[in-house]
Amino acid sequence: MRRLAMVTVALGLAFTGSAALAQEHEGGQQKAGVEKEESFAEKHELELKWANFLLLAGVLGYFIGKNAGPFFAARSAGIRQDMDESLRQRQQAEAKAADVDRRLADLEEDIAALRGHSEAEAKAETERMAQQTEAEIAKIQAHAEQEIASAGKAARMALKRYSAELAMGLAEQKVRARMTPDTEDALVQGFVRNLK
Repeated sequence: MRRLAMVTVALGLAFTGSAALAQEHEGGQQKAGVEKEESFAEKHELELKWANFLLLAGVLGYFIGKNAGPFFAARSAGIRQDMDESLRQRQQAEAKAADVDRRLADLEEDIAALRGHSEAEAKAETERMAQQTEAEIAKIQAHAEQEIASAGKAARMALKRYSAELAMGLAEQKVRARMTPDTEDALVQGFVRNLK
C-alpha cells in the first residue's frame, strides 16, 4: 500500500513538473516565435497526453495486477466450490433416486408376497372351514342316527310292552272264558299236590 502511494505521488510530481516545464517552455517559445511556438506546444501537448495516458495506464495496470489476480483466483475457487457442491448434490440426488427405485421394487415384491400369503391363508381358511363343517355335519348325522336308534329302540320296547299287555289281556279273557268252577277246583287241587 505504501509503495502504491509513493508511486502515485511520484507520478503526480512528474506530471506537475512536466506541466510547469511546459508552461515555462511556452513562455520561452512566445519570445522565439509564434510558428515555432505552435509546433512546439502541439508537440509538448501530445507528449503530455502520452505521459498522462502512460501514468493512468500504469496506475490502472498496477491496481488491476494487484487486485485482479486474487479476485479471479477467489472467483475461480468459488466457481470450483459451487461445481463441487452441485456435483455432490447431484450424486446425493441420484443415490436417493436409486434408493427410492429400490424401495419401490422391494415394495412391489412385498405386495406380491403379501397377496400370495393372504391368498394362501384364505385358501387354508376355506379348507379348514370346509373340514370343520364336514366334521360338524358328521357329528350331527351321528347324533341324529343315535337319536333315531334310541327312538326306535324305545318305540320297539313300548310296542313289545303294549303287545305283551294286549296278549296278557287276551289270555286273561280267554282263561276267564274257559274257567268254570269245576276247572278252578281241579287247578287248585293240582297246585296243592305239587306243593306236598
